[in-house]
Amino acid sequence: MGEPPLENGLIPYLGCALKFGANPLEFLRANQRKYGHVFTCRLMGNYVHFITNPLSYQKVLCHGKYLDWKKFHFTTSAKAFGHRSIDPSDGNTTENINKTFIKTLQGDALNSLTEAMMENLQLVMRCPLVSKSKTPAWVTEGMYSFCYRVMFEAGYLTLFGKDLTGQDAQKGLILNNLDHFKEFDKIFPALVAGLPIHVFKTAHHAREKLAEGLRHENLGKRDHISELVRFLNDMLSTLDDMDKAKTHLAILWASQANTIPATFWSLFQMIRSPEAMKAATEEVNKTLENAGQKISLDGSPICLNQTQLNDMPVLDSLIKESLRLSSASLNIRTATEDFTLHLQDSSYNIRKDDIIAFYPQLVHLDPEIYPDPLTFKYDRYLDENGKTKTTFYSNGIKLKYYYMPFGSGATMCPGRLFAVQEIKQFLILMLSYFELELVESQVKCPPLDQSRAGLGILPPLNDIEFKYKFKHL
Repeated sequence: MGEPPLENGLIPYLGCALKFGANPLEFLRANQRKYGHVFTCRLMGNYVHFITNPLSYQKVLCHGKYLDWKKFHFTTSAKAFGHRSIDPSDGNTTENINKTFIKTLQGDALNSLTEAMMENLQLVMRCPLVSKSKTPAWVTEGMYSFCYRVMFEAGYLTLFGKDLTGQDAQKGLILNNLDHFKEFDKIFPALVAGLPIHVFKTAHHAREKLAEGLRHENLGKRDHISELVRFLNDMLSTLDDMDKAKTHLAILWASQANTIPATFWSLFQMIRSPEAMKAATEEVNKTLENAGQKISLDGSPICLNQTQLNDMPVLDSLIKESLRLSSASLNIRTATEDFTLHLQDSSYNIRKDDIIAFYPQLVHLDPEIYPDPLTFKYDRYLDENGKTKTTFYSNGIKLKYYYMPFGSGATMCPGRLFAVQEIKQFLILMLSYFELELVESQVKCPPLDQSRAGLGILPPLNDIEFKYKFKHL
């Protein structure tokens, strides 16, 4: 009695998992029409209570003392990456690991991370292409492949430092790691669903090779390692060397797996919209001019501080809109005891170990909150004065939670500020150094890869060819 209506599914244990996995958005919308804003689904042996009205999110978060967001994340991490538990309640770490992430990814630490990323992006972008010939040549490449290659290498160098043995050795190592990362990441949804990695021999080998490169003795051969990695190394003192390396691999995955597709969508949506391209270029030029920065291929690299990067509302809006259209994260909390969930118009009995979930894509694609929700509008998050817009409504009521690609409340991604800054830096450099064109000017937007629904930003199902060449600077 008093529990939300239940959609049990026909298959024991799996429940509705296959229907949910095939198209989560349509599955949840159909159940919303059938049951209303709150309903329960049996998924992979769990009872998951979906809260689909954004006006209820704040009320749910007020029940924080009954909800644990860490248990699911710690268990999933240990399962997918193969390290021992890093849950403080299991005794391998005494510190609050989330506080460590906030300390090393935000505030002053964010300045040095952002600075290193800007330097590394330019190192990757400028080196291989600077030709001795005076006429720059067009290069054609898949846009997703390009974003993957550039962001992976620059991100790896930013977190784990540069190889002291020289640039050639470093390039080879990173290309190897890139291949291993793609192989491992391909089966990540299966690992989260509970399949053991031993089923996937190639991916298992790739994971072990990635972790090997992040062992203490190998990190010792690198310079400028980020504060995050150093802190984590010290904090997890009870873990052995390989377990530590696998927690570093978890950090590598968390920093890349969503940022890479988010970078692709931001670049793709910008290039295919002439208005977005024009507005972004004008803002970048103005920012560089105000900062006294000269764009040069052989001179000093571009350098912008946090304040300058934060004062770019057009790029902020463009990135937000790209993420709104491509994010499909699942915000999960586990009930620590039986309790009654009180929402604004009803109450529900929740059992211990049940899961409460938000699926933000329901909000992001709601036509009442976002008119014409499937259309990319680069200025959707700008007000009439060209400043950041924060007022969005549902049922005439102002929403607190209207944009949630990075989660909500205590579960918000601690690296979200760095992720947005690195995408912004990437776009600034692409617009500054390159002429950019789609090979097929009227190309259709590629569909989202639904196999990764629930994990964050969905990659494109197919790549898009584009051309780039250095500007005559």
